[in-house]
Amino acid sequence: MLILNRGLLLTFVLSLPLYAQGGEMKGEAAMTDGESTPSWREEHLALGKKTYESVCASCHDSGEQGAPRIGVPEDWSERSDMWEAVLLPHARAGYLEMPGKGGHPELTDAEVDAAAEYMLGRTLPNLPRD
Repeated sequence: MLILNRGLLLTFVLSLPLYAQGGEMKGEAAMTDGESTPSWREEHLALGKKTYESVCASCHDSGEQGAPRIGVPEDWSERSDMWEAVLLPHARAGYLEMPGKGGHPELTDAEVDAAAEYMLGRTLPNLPRD
């Protein structure tokens, strides 16, 4: 005679909708609307784009006060070859004419880093990551 643990059985039954064909576990988005959940990288770049557009674009679109323009590799040629290892601390603390966090101290380090990475990706898409 087989004795089933009700808790185990309930867990199994409730988890069935989470599994797709092939036994792969799918996120809630996949269950409800057929779309996959964005990856960490996609979410990070979306945060970077949002932060860039709301804070950084005012100087980095036009090159105001010598800011290197996004999408113009020549503007970045005098910057360190260490890219993210140098750029991220400069973006947080300030560099030359740019104040720390672009003059927005309420930004988190994650928002500043994401914006800097977004700018590098748009400007130098073939640059290897640090």
